[in-house]
Amino acid sequence: MTSVSDQKTALRQALRRLRRRLAAGDVDAAAKALAHLPVRRLGAGPVAGYVAKGAELDPAPLMEALARAGAALALPAAVSRDAPLIFRAWTPGAPLMPDAFGIPAPLADQPKVVPTALILPLLAFDRRGGRLGQGAGVYDRAIAALGADHRPYLLGYGYAGQEIEDLPLEPHDQRLDAILTEAGLIEVR
Repeated sequence: MTSVSDQKTALRQALRRLRRRLAAGDVDAAAKALAHLPVRRLGAGPVAGYVAKGAELDPAPLMEALARAGAALALPAAVSRDAPLIFRAWTPGAPLMPDAFGIPAPLADQPKVVPTALILPLLAFDRRGGRLGQGAGVYDRAIAALGADHRPYLLGYGYAGQEIEDLPLEPHDQRLDAILTEAGLIEVR
């Protein structure tokens, strides 16, 4: 019998190929997704997004709309490969530097913040709030480290074609509150 972790690992390779096809097939997906979410829904923040890598749906238009609406923004930063992500204040156009994973992150002199909402990239999602990420568990650890009193609203962000009926999940996997795609907003809880 294969473990849940093994099942998730097996899914990732096929899902990365699928995401590349979805990204190539709909270059306007981010603008379409933005049309389905009233930006005030995420509050005044800080709202933490991410810098898109590869075929991830780019949250830049959403982050810029949030900034125009007056929300405080943040981006994740990995200070080491084993530590939970931290979140640092950020504004569109501010300089970035590679973090411990080589992902662009705010400069180290930017203040740490506790996000009230978190926009998460994904490889797949289900309608129960399940999310499959890249496999390093960095977001799950970061959310757990914030504690129950500071758990942000978790918004998965991806393509509608990334939906899977029932993702295999482990106890440490953090469930999404909603998923935003080019096809609409899916409320989970």
